[in-house]
Amino acid sequence: MEYRLDNGGCRMNKKGCCNTTRQKLSVYDWLCDLPETIKDTDFVEVQFKNTRKSYYLNSPKIELEKGDMVAVEASPGHDIGEVTLVGKLVVLQMQKNNIDFEKFEVKRIYRKVREADMEKYNEAKAREQETMIKSRQIAESLHLNMKIGDVEFQGDGNKAIFYYIADERVDFRQLIKVFAETFRVRIEMKQIGARQEAGRIGGIGPCGRELCCSKWMTNFSTVSTSAARYQDLSLNPQKLAGQCAKLKCCMNFELDAYMDANKSLPSREVQLETRDALYYHFKTDIFKGLITYSTAPNFAANLLTITADRAKEIISMNKKGQKPAQLEVPQNEEKKQAEYENVVGQDSLTRFDVKHKNTSGENRGNRPIKSKKSNNQNTKQLNKRNDKENK
Repeated sequence: MEYRLDNGGCRMNKKGCCNTTRQKLSVYDWLCDLPETIKDTDFVEVQFKNTRKSYYLNSPKIELEKGDMVAVEASPGHDIGEVTLVGKLVVLQMQKNNIDFEKFEVKRIYRKVREADMEKYNEAKAREQETMIKSRQIAESLHLNMKIGDVEFQGDGNKAIFYYIADERVDFRQLIKVFAETFRVRIEMKQIGARQEAGRIGGIGPCGRELCCSKWMTNFSTVSTSAARYQDLSLNPQKLAGQCAKLKCCMNFELDAYMDANKSLPSREVQLETRDALYYHFKTDIFKGLITYSTAPNFAANLLTITADRAKEIISMNKKGQKPAQLEVPQNEEKKQAEYENVVGQDSLTRFDVKHKNTSGENRGNRPIKSKKSNNQNTKQLNKRNDKENK
């Protein structure tokens, strides 16, 4: 049962505010409470399977809302997709995607889907799994070094898009002929990368959250091992690789912060000279600003940790031809700095709770307790007084 609340702007139903869908490429409609913006443009954003999205012209002037299924123009025939955005935000999204309105090939929306359209659509979607398995067997029989990752049928079932993964260039002219004879549809081949395939399959990352490539990432930038070196990460392929067997995309998220922090640190190639020995860089704690030096260039020996300011001071002294007596700061010049301490869990969680105090009990407890000796002395004095009075 669907409920709907229309207060003149924001429409609430079982899908949420303004029919907001929780898909990978969904855009938050922050203009949903301004109904006049819907009529600003006739362009509509329509999304299909596998994050395929395009923009269509609503030439019949059909009243559309987010979540409506529509039949759109395709080559050949028609396709069926879901309306994900209407109104002024569609133009802003087209500008964001660098779409040139003069060169853009405008395709039209035919109609809202009918019952017959949905029957064809469901029949075409039901063939996708079987077609993918059969296509993999055909590719293997032709000894092609490729993998069919997914198959997407057009809404009317006249065309099929085969998404494949290949490390090298593949000549699939013979493959297309066999596909056309076997499946009796128009064939289109699209190459995708390992990251796109992992995004389609989905999963849980080592951080415990859903994979970024399947949740929100659409553009994949290259990741190199230099990103791991900048962040002082272990160059272990098993730890650096994600589920796609490529370097993790999240290594680029904090790379800029690490590069900015490294600018304030001395070069790792510079050696420090003292009167006693020559010191080589061993490791760096970027956020604490601490640098560890070793007397051996390739392994740990006589390790000493100093601050980045102290290292810069020694470098400037070496440039002037001066050599300090020791690498560390002398004790009389050393300034104590308050270090960060993690106090979580050290204090009781109930330390701020107000306890009901028993005043009568506290008063009793606060009374001084008399010792037995003082009580015995008092009784003896009383007995002596009584004896004197009796005499």
